[in-house]
Amino acid sequence: MKFAVPAFVLFVGVVVSSMTSYAKPEYTKKEKKACTFCHVSAKSKELNDAGKYYKDHDHSLEGYRSAANAKMPSGVWVAR
Repeated sequence: MKFAVPAFVLFVGVVVSSMTSYAKPEYTKKEKKACTFCHVSAKSKELNDAGKYYKDHDHSLEGYRSAANAKMPSGVWVAR
């Protein structure tokens, strides 16, 4: 009985986290980016600009420049 509550909490956590994932795990491992790098939100299938680029360029981010980085001249570093 003393393991019932922790086991239930763990089970619910696994079920909830697996339902909110729309990105394919191999993409997140390959690119080393969070789901929200390509999706509008973690719970959305809607793609942002990076996600559309990834989809249109044979599942590769090579050559992708975000709108914020595209405005910066090359060789300029921005602290975040």
